[in-house]
Amino acid sequence: MKLNFKRMLLAPALAGALVLTGCGDSGTDETASENTASITIDTNNGEMDVPVSPERVVALDNKSFEMLRDWGITPVALPKTLLPNTGFEEWREDDSILDVGTHREPKLELVSEAEPDLIIGGSRFTEFTGELSKIAPVVDVSALDESEGGYIQGLKDQTLALGQIFEKEAEAEEIVAELDAATEAARAATNGETVFLAVVAGGKIDNGAGRIGRLLEGVNLKDVFAGDAGDVHGDSGLAPETIAQADPDWMIVMDRDAATAVAGEDAPQPAAAVIDAQEAFAGTTFATKDQIIYLDGDFYKREGIESYTEAFQQIADAFDAADTATQ
Repeated sequence: MKLNFKRMLLAPALAGALVLTGCGDSGTDETASENTASITIDTNNGEMDVPVSPERVVALDNKSFEMLRDWGITPVALPKTLLPNTGFEEWREDDSILDVGTHREPKLELVSEAEPDLIIGGSRFTEFTGELSKIAPVVDVSALDESEGGYIQGLKDQTLALGQIFEKEAEAEEIVAELDAATEAARAATNGETVFLAVVAGGKIDNGAGRIGRLLEGVNLKDVFAGDAGDVHGDSGLAPETIAQADPDWMIVMDRDAATAVAGEDAPQPAAAVIDAQEAFAGTTFATKDQIIYLDGDFYKREGIESYTEAFQQIADAFDAADTATQ
């Protein structure tokens, strides 16, 4: 997704009248209030015009949540199930913010009831873009594995696009600069070591290349299984003995259960406990040297630029510490 920003102000002759703002490939024509500024951007669904600093925003893309919160923008509706477990207590408990359900069973009628000026779509809600566009303009600038330049570049493009829409350009540029710095630190600290990318769910260790393989875009590491696929959400059939035989130098772990745990239910077994219990790992390089990096417990739900900045900094710090220990 290339960014193509063009800021414009509707003609004064239209003051006091309702004007139409085109939604491009992502939606239908919607009315905008007098003197409403709009911005033209390239989205995942083509070029479209969106209002600048919309007052009523429905946020469906979980990658946008942290930016909106930090910029003081409170959505009128969102999928509360996708909120990270920490840092969003106010949104979760605010009954005035409508809960539109999950992407598996979205409550589109509540999206309509929220009367949004703009819907931040994409990601898990991509398949509903057409229906949502009948309610309000849907802007999908969500980072994708297919994003031009890769997922990490997609995160940066998404951040800059949202910064333009909400007139937070300086803040967006700072967020991108922080990602660039963390990525460079991680790249400089790594030197072609092998790594196993793991997802722990339901007490099982699966190949997480399909979920967190994007981290390899920013580091100098080699996936020990060279991209061999595994079912991220189920049993990939990857036995602990297979991992041990590959003997990666490092392991990077995403704890899916930690992110999806439901309050009031029995807490799932932590990823670290699952890994520590594997007798097959006893003689591996990553276990004997304690070279295991556990991503933030909410990583599965976060997925945005902030979580990747933290992850790259984690990698940089862990590799620097390991290098110092061997000197």
